[in-house]
Amino acid sequence: MRQPPTSMSALEKRSFRNGLLFAMPWIIGFLAFSVYPLCASFYYSFTKFNAVTTPEWIGLSNYEGLLKDPLVLKSLGNTLFMALVSMPVNLCVALMLASIVVRNFRGRAVARTFFFLPSIIPMVAATMVWIWMFDPTYGYINNVLRMIGIRGPNWLIDARYTKWALVLMGSWTTGTTMLVCMAALQDVPVSYYESAQIDGANAVQRFFHITVPCIAHVLVYQAILSFINSFQYFQQVYIIVTANSGTKMGASLGGPQNSIMMYPLYIFHNAFTYLKMGKASAMAWILFVIVALLTVVLTTVSRKVNENAGVE
Repeated sequence: MRQPPTSMSALEKRSFRNGLLFAMPWIIGFLAFSVYPLCASFYYSFTKFNAVTTPEWIGLSNYEGLLKDPLVLKSLGNTLFMALVSMPVNLCVALMLASIVVRNFRGRAVARTFFFLPSIIPMVAATMVWIWMFDPTYGYINNVLRMIGIRGPNWLIDARYTKWALVLMGSWTTGTTMLVCMAALQDVPVSYYESAQIDGANAVQRFFHITVPCIAHVLVYQAILSFINSFQYFQQVYIIVTANSGTKMGASLGGPQNSIMMYPLYIFHNAFTYLKMGKASAMAWILFVIVALLTVVLTTVSRKVNENAGVE
């Protein structure tokens, strides 16, 4: 027979009250800075709002306008390029570095520190250094290419190379992913490699038939995180465009021919440059839906990979 619920004792009530009081600052902050802005942006996406006048309800006009704005599709395409190209490049670089530092050799600690250090450098400082390195005349990258007889491009001025410059820049800060891959590599049983070596498998075969399958679930998880973060790509392009505002690149708010106008950057310009808060809110919710759908798909893929790898 089901027992009737008992009322809390005085001690339990006091403990509950104290716990609630301790959690209250976080609860208030969450409601004020997360829940309220989320609900407000959803309402503003159906209004004409410039942050100065009273919002005017216009229904689905903002969403219909997004379909007619060519820069929305262009910025979304630029963002997808970064997600589909930069993500595998960064993952491969991180896995390569992890494969190096996981071995026992003299100076391994120094190598790990050296490879991880770029990940803790402030983004503004790192981006400014890369802008200087990409300089077509004095930059180190073109100087190195010139030494081997290759004429380097105008990385941040020529629209054909701007996104590839961002990919190269992003591959530099893979320290955190490297550490995760290194931990996964250390969990692969040594007996697997010993058995494969006895069977005559070379290093390449051991890597693709043992290492990659054993850490596939970790790689998929890191790919999901990298893919989601790519849709929030903002700070680097904003710094580059702002720093080059006095050059040819400053002719548009998204770089030459808007070649690095990322979706979050276009949301920012609509909200704070053009003061189209309603349109910016609608764009933000479209981004939310896209990322949510992609997260569901990638999470399903990750679950399948974990099941095949026998990971709980």
